[in-house]
Amino acid sequence: MTLDLTSLRSAIASLEKSIRSYRVLSENSTLTRDDINTVKAGVIQNFEVAYEQCWKFMKRWIEQNVSSEIVDGVTRRELFRISAENRLIDDVAQWMEFHQSRNLTAHTYDAENAGQAFSSALLFIDAARSFLKRMEARHD
Repeated sequence: MTLDLTSLRSAIASLEKSIRSYRVLSENSTLTRDDINTVKAGVIQNFEVAYEQCWKFMKRWIEQNVSSEIVDGVTRRELFRISAENRLIDDVAQWMEFHQSRNLTAHTYDAENAGQAFSSALLFIDAARSFLKRMEARHD
């Protein structure tokens, strides 16, 4: 069965657009700090959605191409390890950092957590693009 990658592509594209908007708007000296923080919040929200799409597609791909039992009830670290073994991702530790940043925003939202999530989003986009390319290359 072929996975429909439309929602994954869309989530990553939305993150790319929000990061691009942040970079353009952050250079605008007429914007207030609140304006910039609002744009950053959009980046964080798109990071959350793209991250969720990525790990769910990892799980689906493994279920369909390796074994449905292998990912049933596994931890996120184990899911990332299996994904790395199947060359869907390269760096398990990096993906765990993305996971931790995502969890911070899900449980508590404050300036420090937002800053960490925003920084993770800027790093995540390259990992997400790489994952998508690998999914497209292995799209049966």
